[in-house]
Amino acid sequence: MLSKNIVDKLALVETPVYLYDIGLLRETLDSVCTAAMKYGYKIHYAIKANFDEKILSIIHEYPVGIDCASGGEIKKAIEAGFDPKTIVYAGVGKKDKELKYAIEKNLLAINCESIQELEVIDALAGEMARKVDVCLRLNPDIDPRTNHCIDTGQADSKFGISFEELQDKADWIKSLENINVIGMHIHIGSQIRELHVFENMCRKANSIYQWLIGHGFFIRMVDVGGGLGVNYDMPENEPIPNFASLFSIVHNHLEVGDAEVHFEFGRSIVAQCGELITRVLFNKTTATGRRLLIVDASMTELIRPALYGSYHNIENISAPDDAPNVKYTIVGTACESTDVFGENFTLARSQRGDLLTIKSAGAYGMSMASQYNLHPLPGAIYNE
Repeated sequence: MLSKNIVDKLALVETPVYLYDIGLLRETLDSVCTAAMKYGYKIHYAIKANFDEKILSIIHEYPVGIDCASGGEIKKAIEAGFDPKTIVYAGVGKKDKELKYAIEKNLLAINCESIQELEVIDALAGEMARKVDVCLRLNPDIDPRTNHCIDTGQADSKFGISFEELQDKADWIKSLENINVIGMHIHIGSQIRELHVFENMCRKANSIYQWLIGHGFFIRMVDVGGGLGVNYDMPENEPIPNFASLFSIVHNHLEVGDAEVHFEFGRSIVAQCGELITRVLFNKTTATGRRLLIVDASMTELIRPALYGSYHNIENISAPDDAPNVKYTIVGTACESTDVFGENFTLARSQRGDLLTIKSAGAYGMSMASQYNLHPLPGAIYNE
């Protein structure tokens, strides 16, 4: 990773701090856009993954739209220069104020997640004398083989409309005067590494698409979400996810006529370009003999490990190459017992002042940061 090559520069920087490899970000964007172009696929960046202004400015240089999950994200995307007609807006709990803003901005589509949401949007659009383009977000009931905390396409999930409810309400949906159903949306989860899962997703999408067409809906776009995972275990071995393989699977299995196919990628675009740099504050051994390494970062800068047990590779970039390895539990400064970055983690012997890098932190790192314990939000360094 980049941090190992610029450790002398990082030694002068206040930590914790995010480090972004802009060169790798550009390589990743080149990869996804080139691979998508082969099939005419449309790409949207899931801004929830990282809304850093510098990163957004780089993404804006590419033929990429934005996937938003709140009114604030829509505003951020538009302020960053993205055309509203490249923005899709999902989310199970859109506030009336947010929906009015989205209707006013005339987005590409609002991805509707419930029957009542359709009713509310129809009423709001009527009050505003507008007709709104929407996609129906359907829940395909698919196990994405990922962390249960980030799967979104199983039957009991809060996301999407069930196929059974769609069948029951189809005629009512078509009767809504202020809504124009232009597409369907499916998103089955995040951090998916078993690509065969996407074959199942395509088969479900085909079935739903054919049903919609057969029942009088005109579907001009099919949004199959995102979810392509990254290599958290050995990020150096796979700095850029295999977009080409995913697109090939979708091309070979998705059958939606002339409808445009859209993807929403967040983690797979930005995760590997970001690292969280932190300093060792103290070594400590508990009464049970567990060796703790206390660092100046915490769950306030990177909550994923504490929130749902996610793994990040960690390396001591200050230690000499011949330093012996030691097993540590790496913990942060927050007043929570779950503020742990790694349990029994093998690391080069570390001492006060050493710099550690927590890798693959470009996605859902800074965007989920908080000021718990009145910690200041971390800064960022960009290496071009």
